Amino acid sequence: MCYNPHMPGSIMEEKSFGKSLIKLILPMTLQNFLFALIPVSDAVMLVMLDQDSMSAVSLASQVMFVFNLFVYAVMSGMSLFAAQYWGKGDRKSMSTVLGYNLKIMVPISISFFVCAFFFPEGTMRIFTNEPNIVGYGVGYLKIAAFAYISDGIAQVLVTMLKNTEKVMQSMVISICMVIGNVCLNAIYIYGLLGAPRLGARGAALATTISCTAGLMGAIFVFIGKSPVKLRLRDIIDVPMEFRKDYSKYTTPLVANQLLWGIAFTLITVIIGHLGGDAVAANAIAAIAKDVVSCFCYALSAGGAILVGNELGAGRLERGKEYGGKLTVLSIVSGLGLGLILAALSPLISSKVNLTPEASKLLMYMLFMCSYYIMGRSINSVVIGGIFPAGGDTFFGMVCDTITMWVVILPAGALAAFVFNLPVIWVYFILNLDEMIKLPVVYIHYKKYKWVKNIVNKDVVST
Repeated sequence: MCYNPHMPGSIMEEKSFGKSLIKLILPMTLQNFLFALIPVSDAVMLVMLDQDSMSAVSLASQVMFVFNLFVYAVMSGMSLFAAQYWGKGDRKSMSTVLGYNLKIMVPISISFFVCAFFFPEGTMRIFTNEPNIVGYGVGYLKIAAFAYISDGIAQVLVTMLKNTEKVMQSMVISICMVIGNVCLNAIYIYGLLGAPRLGARGAALATTISCTAGLMGAIFVFIGKSPVKLRLRDIIDVPMEFRKDYSKYTTPLVANQLLWGIAFTLITVIIGHLGGDAVAANAIAAIAKDVVSCFCYALSAGGAILVGNELGAGRLERGKEYGGKLTVLSIVSGLGLGLILAALSPLISSKVNLTPEASKLLMYMLFMCSYYIMGRSINSVVIGGIFPAGGDTFFGMVCDTITMWVVILPAGALAAFVFNLPVIWVYFILNLDEMIKLPVVYIHYKKYKWVKNIVNKDVVST
């Protein structure tokens, strides 16, 4: 099927870069911000009960973090192909992309359910040896386990909606999920409206219910609005040629996410063994980083779609031009977001109910996060958005793996457990990864290996 430049409603019509990008990233930023509010509401409500409950949920949520690494890797591969096929105008191949990703995601979701539901105590002891925190975390995981199944399937449907210009619909789903989650948090954590007072388990129940509702909403919107239809044969009988192409480009993404994510989780493990105050302060700092980073992630995802559309349509020079504009935007937004976080640090530290030592640590951590955001903004857009848009996925895997496993983890472990440096120095070392990658990322960007059309042939059987 050839690309049709007049495909109705396509983002590939002659629009300005700015207009197209705003159309994508504003809803995505709001969507990311709303999802970032879920752990914020958990932390704020639970810290009013006791610090251990908040710390337990923060650590137990690392299982969801690891799950989301798989989700992000699979969805990045899905978006890589979907964006280029949408630019080409090939909807049949997009159906193949959808079916194959569902076939991959369901077993992953079930595996995480089994881990969290049947082995919660062993899972918690990976992150901390504090008995009270482990106890609260076990109760959380056994209930939150059910959220993995519904969330995995919903993410596949929502990703396809985003890649077919249905960003507003996916945003509405997110709004409903977050509002429901926050309201249910209050009800089940504190026992309002006649509900039982469940504490940390209440936060897990709220998450599970809201994820299930999100899946139902995603199914409803997808059936009614998606221009791509799911066919049973796209799940059962996926062409071998497509599977080979998919594996070629997505295997590095999966490997990168897993290796980076395991390393990032081990950073939490290191901090988790530095005491309860360090765990509590890091939990709040991590939430602050994620909230401030919402725009970075939206710019990365939206930019990947725009660049991928152009490359898939064969307009390589325009795709290259868009990549340059996105890189400049990532630098400007990184500076701005870092300054915002630094300015908000005193306010955040004064509003959370932590011990005096934890509050002191939090203040220092937040200031350090302000420079971290600068590197995260650039790397998330370039490594996570621009490069994969053209199938350049191997570089990110090598770069992130060397940075985390050869530099950051060994240095952090030595600082914490051999040299017994103060917590804040350990935290400083563990948050250098985004900055030290920048020179290498810039050099690779200028080689323009990512300016490539990877869907110049049909892969779907008729």
